[in-house]
Amino acid sequence: MTTPEEGPAASRAEGRAERPAESPAAPTGAPDTPDGGAGRPADAPLSGEQRAAAVAALAKAIGAINANDIVAPPRPPREVDLATPDEPSDGPESESEPGPGPGPVEDAAERPEPPAPVGESAPAERPVRRPAAPAGRPDVPLDDAQRRAALAAVGEVLAAGGAPAELAGPALAEFGEGAAEQLREDPWAVLALPGVRPEHADGFAKALLGPAAQPGDPRRAQALVAWLLEQAALRGHSAQELGEVAGALRAQRVPDPEAALQAVLEDGRVMPFQEELPLPPGSHDEDEEPPVRTMLALERLALAEESLGEGLVRLLSTVEDGPGPDAWEEAAAAAPRSAQELVRAVSASGLVLHTGGEAARAEPAALLHAAAGLGLRVWAAVWAGQGRDALAALLPGDSPAAGRIGTLHELLYGADVPRALDGTLELDVLVVLDAPLLDVETAATLLEAMADGARLVLSGDPGGLWSAGPGRFFADLLAARACPAVASRTPDFGPIGELVSGVGVGELQPVDAPDKEVVILTAQDGGEAVHRAVQLLTDSIPRALSVPPEQTVLLTPGHGGPAGTRALNAAAKARLNPGPGRFGGFDPGDRVVHSPALGVNLPGRVLDGDASGLHVELADGGRITLSPAQAGKLRHGWAVTAHQAVGRRWPAVVVVLPPEAAGQLTRQWVYSAFGRAERHLSVVHAAGPALAQAVTERPAPDRTTRLRSVLTAQ
Repeated sequence: MTTPEEGPAASRAEGRAERPAESPAAPTGAPDTPDGGAGRPADAPLSGEQRAAAVAALAKAIGAINANDIVAPPRPPREVDLATPDEPSDGPESESEPGPGPGPVEDAAERPEPPAPVGESAPAERPVRRPAAPAGRPDVPLDDAQRRAALAAVGEVLAAGGAPAELAGPALAEFGEGAAEQLREDPWAVLALPGVRPEHADGFAKALLGPAAQPGDPRRAQALVAWLLEQAALRGHSAQELGEVAGALRAQRVPDPEAALQAVLEDGRVMPFQEELPLPPGSHDEDEEPPVRTMLALERLALAEESLGEGLVRLLSTVEDGPGPDAWEEAAAAAPRSAQELVRAVSASGLVLHTGGEAARAEPAALLHAAAGLGLRVWAAVWAGQGRDALAALLPGDSPAAGRIGTLHELLYGADVPRALDGTLELDVLVVLDAPLLDVETAATLLEAMADGARLVLSGDPGGLWSAGPGRFFADLLAARACPAVASRTPDFGPIGELVSGVGVGELQPVDAPDKEVVILTAQDGGEAVHRAVQLLTDSIPRALSVPPEQTVLLTPGHGGPAGTRALNAAAKARLNPGPGRFGGFDPGDRVVHSPALGVNLPGRVLDGDASGLHVELADGGRITLSPAQAGKLRHGWAVTAHQAVGRRWPAVVVVLPPEAAGQLTRQWVYSAFGRAERHLSVVHAAGPALAQAVTERPAPDRTTRLRSVLTAQ
């Protein structure tokens, strides 16, 4: 079963893993392993002690590599939101769906251009750092003739290996004009393409190389290590322990994983690091060497975390006095009492963390007002447009900070925020709300845009869901205690606030809701859960609470299953906007959610369609036109997943907990889902005791990261 909270590529990959071996996703006639199913080599397998010794020896060899001395090379801008053409996403909880063709994944076709925003200018380029592109990619775009020739050449190689022709576009995007030659020379490189799994790559290599395709081929190990780390990144990890990667290689029948890893590390695309671990309890010998663990990370993630460490230390060490201590103290005294501690902390440090729930967002708003009143150049960034409007409403009517709030995308790539000649933001104070949603690469881009001497405030609710991308940036900063952290004492009031606060500390207790702010309904199965949820959406909530259906959202853990978003949306459309789906399955008036990039989910409403594409009005304002290929990835939006809902709230929320999602629930997920409700929360509960168990026993899925150790080493 698909894990409800995983990224789209991970979900699609796992969905294909559950299919039979003869699935059309695999190249035709391809065996599962390069040796044609011969199994493990004749040598006897290593014992547990021998394996541990081999890994230890490799770790010792890696210790000689000065891998922590990293300087990130220049890189082009990362357009992580609306303008990301190469990261299509159905949202972090996407589940595999069979595509219309024989390709191994529905996203395997050539990826479309981003939607054209109506009345908006293209994002300006910013000088930020990123690992250099692989050598196979072209430095300049191909013209039409070159592209057609390259696609034809790649198609021939794919056909020879029994792979779907739909992979030609992604192969050209990944490897550049020389994609055909690269795949012939290294067939396992196909593993870098979307949806391709090791068994598919093995079959492809066997078809091209014949008996020369062996499990111990260094090219195979190279591709497998990168694939394993990419899969880990989709689960939120920015690094993996050496032993885990070696064990995964062994499971893929690599004869000598330790030797293979050493060869992979010499290539440079995977980087090794050693971290000191705490001494065992009771150790008092000062001369005793602390234990270490060896970590492996993809180059782009390693550089991002190193860049983060450098940027955070730079902000802490270059902070300027600004208006002066007396002016700051006067501003703090004039601020609401709940925000005074935050204002004082910001006056003394270039980096401050702030934690709290929904009601606590008034404190960053007060800070923004106070700093602007001191004549400082201020800006606040939120995750979604709705958050921008909500934060603006918390400012006094005559605040000098009015108009200085935008989304993170607008901050990093919009034209309204002034930039210096070196590309840094011309700001004295930047307040970033929803900070737990920042993955390490987006956070690195943000830090690189901060000028020396500026102050950065990162605010968010530590109990909510983490980023859709790899890392746990905000949680690692809190754990590292590298800078001042202000914990809000402002509680979330009302029955919903009381319920959510209890969930945050691992308690699921009944709350007094005299005005039906919280309602719990039970269901026997997914079908009954869908019936009850749609009844609440279309009848009960509008009639009893005067909240129309367009202001209510259905939340559920996953897209598939009897009570996933697909089933809920189909039932909601049949009741609220029935139609033939004449525009690629959509009709004017349909609620939809557009996910142009991982973690970016834009709710909207279909207006109409024509030869240019599907016209959608976004809930946050503005209109976009989606090409037919993009419209094919659009989802109906009456029901969404919790990850798709982060950064937003609705007057009424119906949380649907089907039986099949019982094992996937966590405290973090429940906290986030329940917290999306402003006035009313209904819970259609068919998960039995799993809900209470998730709240009390399963806080959040673990993520392996390096940021804490990077900060310690700075």
